[in-house]
Amino acid sequence: MDFQLDEQTTALKKSVRAFVQSEVEAAAAVIEKEDHIPEAIMKMSRDLGLFGLSIPEEYGGLGISMVGKCALYEEIGATHNGYTTVIGAHTGIGSVGIVELGTEEQKAKYLPPMAAGTSLGAFALTEPGAGSNASALKTTAVKQGSRYILNGTKHYITNATVADVFTVMAVTDPEKGAKGITSFIVEKDFPGFKVGAVEPKMGLHGSQSAEIILEDCEVPEENVLGKEGEGYVNALKILANGRAGLAARNLGSCQKLLDMSMQYVEERQQFEVPIIEHQAVAHMISEMAVEIEALRSFTYRVAWMVDQGKKVIKEAAMLKLYGSEVYNRVADKAVQVHGGIGYISDYPVERFYRDARITRIYEGTSEIQKNIIAGQLRKEYAR
Repeated sequence: MDFQLDEQTTALKKSVRAFVQSEVEAAAAVIEKEDHIPEAIMKMSRDLGLFGLSIPEEYGGLGISMVGKCALYEEIGATHNGYTTVIGAHTGIGSVGIVELGTEEQKAKYLPPMAAGTSLGAFALTEPGAGSNASALKTTAVKQGSRYILNGTKHYITNATVADVFTVMAVTDPEKGAKGITSFIVEKDFPGFKVGAVEPKMGLHGSQSAEIILEDCEVPEENVLGKEGEGYVNALKILANGRAGLAARNLGSCQKLLDMSMQYVEERQQFEVPIIEHQAVAHMISEMAVEIEALRSFTYRVAWMVDQGKKVIKEAAMLKLYGSEVYNRVADKAVQVHGGIGYISDYPVERFYRDARITRIYEGTSEIQKNIIAGQLRKEYAR
């Protein structure tokens, strides 16, 4: 396995690190308080090409490997997770469906502005009665002439308030269950489409989630993404594709927490010595470092497998499970190491702790990942 980056990606990685450290970190308090990403940060992100991470060069994107994308995601993950999520949702589940499943006409229309960051993407699957059980969707799509008419409500949709293009899952044939679901490319300006209430969250401030309401929403037939009836399979593919990138973002957050914790345990003194000289603290720091290094190796191994065109359904689920669980354990230890100050909302450790919790839920809960892993293992052992 070769995890080496080319010169262009290495240079971009350095630029992203400098941008994150000097600009995004400086705006973190504003993002947290005002619950939005400042336009200056968004513009600099566009200038760096960060919105085109998952888009091929012929459509204006960076056209880099999955290993390269994970290297950049790791840098992006080392800052405010609200910002990280806005970028990640767009470059992940918000655009990969069009990249992988779109027609040439769809790609030519939607990908260039998405790569430039002038058009943001979102993924609309979850409904009030359908989350982990994606096949229980109630949103319908009825063919009428050259259009489909969509009706239903989605919720918890990341980037809903800022996105221009949505990948929406809807039922086209209720009699076929999961095989009756179709995916659509829906623009925010289509008749009958509107963004509903913003949903206040425990963490990820700056990345707004909201309802999507479809009331006789008119979608041209040429905006079917993939084949009719393959939306459920498409959703699983889109979610699986993003799992290495999501793990890399978690990895960046973990590394940031270790960096902050190491600085603190060397500076903070108790009983006249730095607290890292106390075994209980040293052990927590060591455990954090071991898990981070294991996550790093696993992340880049799966990314390499993706680049090699290998099937990674099981490995991607394992990685999503492990990455989110490690992030939560590292965040918990970071708070413990920092003691009282780690619980204070003005200090970044508290924010990372809150932001970490959602990673075990969104884009497939830890329990769903275990189901996927078990299902793949049964297939392997049945051969």
